[in-house]
Amino acid sequence: MKICGMMYSYKYHEQETLTLFRLFINDKKFYKTVAGIAVPIALQGLITTGVNMMDTVMIGAVGETQLSAVSLANQFINVFHIFCMGIGMGASVLVARYYGMKEYPSLKNSIAIMLRLCLGMATLFCVATILLPRQIMQIYTVEEPIIEHGIRYLEYSVITYYLLGLSLTCTIVLRNVGQVKIPLYTSIAAFFINVGANYVFIFGKFGAPRMEAAGAALGTLIARIFEFAVICGYLFFKDKEIGFRIRDIFRPVGNLWREYIRISIPVLVSDGILALGNNSVAMVIGRLGESFVAANAVTAVTQQLSSVMIQGFSQAGAIVTGYTLGEGDREKAHRQGYAFLGLGMVFGLAAAGIVTLISGPMISAYNLSQETQEIARQLMLSISIIIVFQATNSIMTKGVLRGGGDTRVLMVADNVFLWVASIPLGILAGLVFHLPAFWIYFSLKIDQVLKAFWCVIRLRSGKWIKKIKAADEIHS
Repeated sequence: MKICGMMYSYKYHEQETLTLFRLFINDKKFYKTVAGIAVPIALQGLITTGVNMMDTVMIGAVGETQLSAVSLANQFINVFHIFCMGIGMGASVLVARYYGMKEYPSLKNSIAIMLRLCLGMATLFCVATILLPRQIMQIYTVEEPIIEHGIRYLEYSVITYYLLGLSLTCTIVLRNVGQVKIPLYTSIAAFFINVGANYVFIFGKFGAPRMEAAGAALGTLIARIFEFAVICGYLFFKDKEIGFRIRDIFRPVGNLWREYIRISIPVLVSDGILALGNNSVAMVIGRLGESFVAANAVTAVTQQLSSVMIQGFSQAGAIVTGYTLGEGDREKAHRQGYAFLGLGMVFGLAAAGIVTLISGPMISAYNLSQETQEIARQLMLSISIIIVFQATNSIMTKGVLRGGGDTRVLMVADNVFLWVASIPLGILAGLVFHLPAFWIYFSLKIDQVLKAFWCVIRLRSGKWIKKIKAADEIHS
């Protein structure tokens, strides 16, 4: 009986692989759907990264101290950004599934819960930034000049938490119902607004005061105000696909809280703890010296530029998987999962090639010392290897597996690999053994390699496909 079972299992996987191969090559409708979602998201990510790059280039022209200050202050803001991504992507699992089921009351309730959590998180970070700006900067560095410039940057960023949080989560909702162009066009306009405002306030042009690091924060704030007005204005006042209005934030959500907590809260917890872990990585980097911090700021922008397409396909994976499972087709969702795995490998290799090609020109674009340039070159080489594995696991963990509702297991896996492997190895490599920059960075990102192998095993098991209840199935 065991032999028969093994033969059946082998035959099943063999047939499955052939089916997946045909899907990967011939299913034009699948690729059209995925590209229609992923490409606008990727372009928006490219523009957002372009804004960050212009911030870095402009402030880098002022000096490495200011560059390091803005980079480290943004680490704290990035923690909030990741928390909001967790809130938004957690809600998107439900939004995509309920949209596929045409269960609009539950869809609206999911958005209401998401926005309440977002507002609460923004208030928490806002208060912390107002009361503890010096303590926040001291988390990342002990160098007083960097701390002072970082405090000025944070002072202008207080209201940004509300603007960023609401526009980000509402953007995720719009993408899940096929509204991908509005966020894209908004990001294009915000890019030019940010660059123009940076030029005026960083360097003190057209009669404005020369604000340097604070000017970069003010430019970002102006762009965030524009994004918030357009994205949230569209969702709350114009969109007819969902019909969500401001008053719906306070609508009674009933027992959906239980389903939201079961499916979405693990995403928030996972991304939240991941944010703290990445913060710990930043703390390690911040104690490796100003040159390492500045080099990391340069390479971080390059990594973002090379991985925007990966991020687009990750979100497309979650959305398409949610749609398919909402229609009740588990087998099709499993086949599509393997297709997304193949896409992850392809885009990972492409991203590695991009990093290799642009690393030299990117480093030369900044006003860096010889020591910082050498560190940056080593980091670029490390990134070009890591990004192959990062692309594969991101499209699976942040896309397909998350879209399947496998959020609790992902929560555990994400953080085990980070806290058990990356952070301890990074501390040993950087602060104990003082290894070259290449090995320090590789150690800090080793979780990306481990997760790439783990997510393949999880995909094959089929256990990642979870049932999500509709409103009439949730009992008190």
